[in-house]
Amino acid sequence: MTEGSGRIRLGALPWPQYSDWDALRAAGIRAEELGYDSLWTWDHLYPIVGSHHGPMFEGYLSLAGWVAATSKIRIGLLVGANPFRNPALVGKMVTQLDHMSGGRMVCGIGAAWFEEEHHDFGIDFGASVGERLRWLEEAVLILRGMFDGTEPSGTDHYAVRAVRNLPPPVQAHLPILVGGGGERKTLRIVATHADANNLGGGFERVRHKEEVLLRHCAEVGRDPAEIERTANLGVVVIRDSEAEARRVLGELAAHNGGARAWPNQLVGTPDQVAEELVRFAGIGYRHVIGGFPAPFDRESMERLAAEVRPMVEAA
Repeated sequence: MTEGSGRIRLGALPWPQYSDWDALRAAGIRAEELGYDSLWTWDHLYPIVGSHHGPMFEGYLSLAGWVAATSKIRIGLLVGANPFRNPALVGKMVTQLDHMSGGRMVCGIGAAWFEEEHHDFGIDFGASVGERLRWLEEAVLILRGMFDGTEPSGTDHYAVRAVRNLPPPVQAHLPILVGGGGERKTLRIVATHADANNLGGGFERVRHKEEVLLRHCAEVGRDPAEIERTANLGVVVIRDSEAEARRVLGELAAHNGGARAWPNQLVGTPDQVAEELVRFAGIGYRHVIGGFPAPFDRESMERLAAEVRPMVEAA
């Protein structure tokens, strides 16, 4: 997934909640037109920001729609909710999407956290975070084996038996991205098995989690350069003044289920946003992913690509 060390890779994450499909599809197309490197969406069944009683599109079907409407941009979930689906089925789904996209898929996966949607949809949430993380590690091993053609079997939770995955993915090594910052287990799974990680929550949190990840890599004997670091920036709103950017953020929050304007988002002028991205790049997080809630702020998406990225690369 990585490219030249001086280049900043941009990802767009259009939110799948409180939107219609035409607008969500168009946001993905626009990201490719603007030169974004990657395109992501959530894997949830209810809205997770604002009221949970609102419209939400399913993750993998959204990816399939984007695959059909784009031709260059890499595509994945940030991140797939592992308890939702048998990992062997996920492996088959991602492999088919890799064929449909001409080799552009990333398999994003995480342990999941939103109990209400699991309860209402009748999906086993597990007895604890620890149990879901054990499921996650087993799922990652199954997925890696399927993508590599080794006919993997489950070891504990999953009754997968020497599963064949034919045809294999288009990519010789289809990347697996593990999302989450759990310091004892999730980042250990990243260090041991993943091709990429994803962290969020602001620069200071990402910097701390990066230090933990490096310790895990040292303990398991993994070269950290083999793992692409990606940072979730939260909502990105760019305007000529910070006050105007915050006004727009408030409008976006209201549209998304009457949510409050969220703290710790990347909101401000191009200079302010670029300054923050330089900090991420300085600790190796050169693939940064901006969130774009419905109704998909076109100006911010354009300015992040056309104004902010060149400023960061120049710095």
